[in-house]
Amino acid sequence: MATSEFKKIHIHRDDSIFDAYLVGKEDAPGIVVLHEWWGVDFEIKNHALRISKIESGYKVLIPDLYRGKVGHDAVEAKHLMDCLDWPCALKDIQASVNWLKCNGSRKVGVTGFGMGGALAIASSVCVADVVTAVSFYGVPPLHFADPAKIKAPVQAHFGELDNIAGFSDKKTAKALEEKLKASGKQYEVHLYHGVSHAFMNTSPEGEKRRKSLGMIDEDITGTADVAWSRFQAWMNRYL
Repeated sequence: MATSEFKKIHIHRDDSIFDAYLVGKEDAPGIVVLHEWWGVDFEIKNHALRISKIESGYKVLIPDLYRGKVGHDAVEAKHLMDCLDWPCALKDIQASVNWLKCNGSRKVGVTGFGMGGALAIASSVCVADVVTAVSFYGVPPLHFADPAKIKAPVQAHFGELDNIAGFSDKKTAKALEEKLKASGKQYEVHLYHGVSHAFMNTSPEGEKRRKSLGMIDEDITGTADVAWSRFQAWMNRYL
């Protein structure tokens, strides 16, 4: 990962300022990339860099929802996620969408992974000017954002062996599909055989971390390639 390709910027929101990380082509369609419960670490930057280089290019922005904090193990990451003010996070996402639109991106989509995936779906319900959203293994609590009320097309990806009940397991994925169907908007829900949570994290560091958490899969690299292909086709269609 070429971290030097990222530019750190400051975004104003209400009476506060938060950091965000920018990479990609100027005046290209924008994509807000939302991090996992780990925070803005190596893997979310890997994803953002890859997205920025899709075909003709995207302008990609990672808002730091944790204000500089990063979880170095699962206990710390869970604490950070549990302490996150989700309504305030949605305001950060709105400010990020606004920033991209004010800085050369005519259309803006949102994507996220894990916690960020749940927030991506919530963004399609609650954040203005989101053209489309793509979620990787994360669904928001119903009381926070009802997927039946999405205002933009949604694509979602899940691992068949994911066992995080109520958040990203197979049952939750099926329930999301029913909700999206009720919305009347365009949607896709993909369930991948033989993989568990966080199957997009294919870097050596990411795979090592997944294994330390007991996530053993058949072939996440092949699955991730299929998911990236579907992501690319979806974003190209709407952005």
